[in-house]
Amino acid sequence: MQNNNSKEKIELKRRAYIYALDIINFIDSLDRKDFSIEIISKQLLRSATSIGANIIEAQAGSTKKDFTNFFSYALKSANESKFWLGLLRDSHKADGNKANQLLQETKELSNILGSSILTLKGKRKF
Repeated sequence: MQNNNSKEKIELKRRAYIYALDIINFIDSLDRKDFSIEIISKQLLRSATSIGANIIEAQAGSTKKDFTNFFSYALKSANESKFWLGLLRDSHKADGNKANQLLQETKELSNILGSSILTLKGKRKF
């Protein structure tokens, strides 16, 4: 039987994977003939898919420091993704409702990662 910590890790990986798929579908729905959309969407695709990739990579880390570093990279990628999603939404180059849904999931992933990093570093206040 899996403990809660193991279940939470699986859930985080699952959410990051589904999020990456949602970002791919979102980007595919954009007008890629628009130059700024083309550039921003490439940046968003890189940062958004990096979240899950770094979460997976963290589990291959040999030390707690490695694990923490990969979670930190994932958090940085999530923060970058928030920026690109906000640009697409606020420039009216993407569906605002869909961008807001993705921003909400990005914020939730960021919160989970940030909380995990604080716990790993022993700085979490209860």
